[in-house]
Amino acid sequence: MSISPARTAAFDILLRVDRTDAYATELLHAPQYSHLSPQDHGLAMELVMGVLRWRSMLDQRIAEYSSQKLEKLDPEALTALRMAAYQLNFLSRIPQRAAVHESVELVKRAKKRSATALVNAVLRKLANEKPSAEITGPDNSTQLAESSAHPAWLVERWVGQFGLTATRQVCAYDQAIPEVAVHLTDANIQAELTKTGIRLTPGRMLTSANRVEAGEITSTAAFREGRVAIQDEGSQLVAMLVGKGDRILDCCAAPGGKTRIIAEQNPQSSVVAVELHDHRARLLKKLVKAANVQVLTADAREFKSDTGFDRVLVDVPCSGTGTLARNPEIKWRLNPEDLAEMHSHQRDILQSAMQQVASGGRLVYSTCSLEPEENLDVVTEALKSDSSFCLVDCKTVLEHLREEGQLQWNDLDSLLAGPYLRTIPGIHPCDGFFAAILGKN
Repeated sequence: MSISPARTAAFDILLRVDRTDAYATELLHAPQYSHLSPQDHGLAMELVMGVLRWRSMLDQRIAEYSSQKLEKLDPEALTALRMAAYQLNFLSRIPQRAAVHESVELVKRAKKRSATALVNAVLRKLANEKPSAEITGPDNSTQLAESSAHPAWLVERWVGQFGLTATRQVCAYDQAIPEVAVHLTDANIQAELTKTGIRLTPGRMLTSANRVEAGEITSTAAFREGRVAIQDEGSQLVAMLVGKGDRILDCCAAPGGKTRIIAEQNPQSSVVAVELHDHRARLLKKLVKAANVQVLTADAREFKSDTGFDRVLVDVPCSGTGTLARNPEIKWRLNPEDLAEMHSHQRDILQSAMQQVASGGRLVYSTCSLEPEENLDVVTEALKSDSSFCLVDCKTVLEHLREEGQLQWNDLDSLLAGPYLRTIPGIHPCDGFFAAILGKN
């Protein structure tokens, strides 16, 4: 029996994710996997994302039957074990024989034949047992971390911040396949997509957003040409907070989803989009084709303009803990000590961007993190360093968006943490975002 293209692709992607800082979703849509049939691509995605979501639980099951400690195993052997364990424990439609045999063959393909006997023995034992993957009302953070395959330190801090009930909702959201939200540059595109088999439904939070109910949006001409973009509704909402201005600066702008919304809402304005990395700046130019957008490759901490901006977006690089449903590998890469380093970097970017705001202008600081070190603490520190800025209550902007018919989420208070925007996965139908609006006197 040969190895299926789907399992081969999943195996290679998981190894690369484990060895580098690559993101699984980007690799799954890389050109080298474009030859996969829709069925094979779907299975590869299921295997990759499933293994990454449930990795700690899979490792626990594997360890029960392994004669060697997992840290002693070759990465290739452990990856093959995780893939098979996921299929045996989560995918009832996959024949056990295929899951076991092809995982052993993947180890041979990786030239790790010495590990084949162990892999085969562990998987045959696992095949006789199918633990439940359901998250069932744990009584404390330790039980929740184990049952939902999240790092204990991360769950513990969420329980302290949001409470146990809300953290259960966050973890359940992280472990489920998230809905695909899209932003269309033109309402007429929906009719075009419908003809290609894409079925869209209205967004849950924004009237300008849509959800993909059926069909593969990435295979359409509209997606390839940049006329429709996959973008979480929380991300779209952050961009809408920027509002109207004549001169607008978007720091850390790639991949460009927020930039595009800002440009669409300000068609007569000058928009400067700054991106540190040249390859990401090129990606930004491909996605954002508006004539009023100028893309610059520069470090946001060093960028200076002779003329101030009346609107600035500072969407800083962050831990991404609000996006674990889409990027589950973050769970296994992030360490508590990383947050202090990120805080320092984010504070430097924000303080530099504050110097570019014209008198009477506004700045929106945002992250897709749930961690206070990257959110409230950064804003508080930055405000203490510059008395010419004050906080603007996000509620007033959200109320304005609702009055204009752009925001259709009725419970505005649930979107707020004091004066800040705060979306929480599972409580809101989107990823976790934080935003603060700073006004300059």
